Amino acid sequence: VQLQASGGGLVQAGGSLRLSCAASRSILSTFRSLDFGWYRQAPGKQRELVAAISNGGTTNYADSVEGRFTISKDYTKKMVYLQMNSLKPEDTAVYYCHARWVEYGSDYWGQGTQVTVSS
Repeated sequence: VQLQASGGGLVQAGGSLRLSCAASRSILSTFRSLDFGWYRQAPGKQRELVAAISNGGTTNYADSVEGRFTISKDYTKKMVYLQMNSLKPEDTAVYYCHARWVEYGSDYWGQGTQVTVSS
């Protein structure tokens, strides 16, 4: 499973960004088996889970982004998205796409994409 993250950038506080994670080289049955998550890591801080979506579609969010961020997936495109609204300077971090193939206990990471929110 290969993951390709994109969509980061520089935005002013209160703005929006949508991150995308492509698992385009995966066959659809594999994509359907994966749990996905978006993590972020700010300078000097540990990587933290921001949002997750299970293979069954159940979503979970960190308290700090609840109500502002939305994780979703598109089976036909084999894409996972993170819609980020009402961005705050403290959302500034490198964001990583993650997938877990629960059946095999395998973890996969995409490369990070930088999100910078200016005040």
